[in-house]
Amino acid sequence: MSRRKNFVSEINVTPFVDVMMVLLIIFMVTAPMMESGLDVNLPQAKHVDNLPTDSDHLVLTVRADGTLYLDTYAVEYGELEERLAVLVKEKDRALFLQADKDVPYGTVVDVMGRIKAAGIEKLGVVAMPVPEAQGNAPQKR
Repeated sequence: MSRRKNFVSEINVTPFVDVMMVLLIIFMVTAPMMESGLDVNLPQAKHVDNLPTDSDHLVLTVRADGTLYLDTYAVEYGELEERLAVLVKEKDRALFLQADKDVPYGTVVDVMGRIKAAGIEKLGVVAMPVPEAQGNAPQKR
């Protein structure tokens, strides 16, 4: 008596769907965390270039409450020069400054002075482009 084994010609897709659902959930949870930068209300300028896409630059952020962030890490004013000297000057990286438009001018000048004291000569400033409708309108003061 010989038994003949029959092959199942149907594909069980349930494990495949389970794996895809888990990957989709992981992607949906982690995607908002991958957003780079901090929430800053940037001033507007008529001509704005895009930030370089290479990873060889750092962004120094001054938020409206006066806190400093080097990329996404909080930095105290007293340790700013030392951090910039190590992370930017020694590694020959580019530095970009983005400051909230509500930050007092004196604070921005103070931060720029600390950047200069760290030995960084080249500094980019981040701004938002002016919408086309407002392009020719004078700014309120």
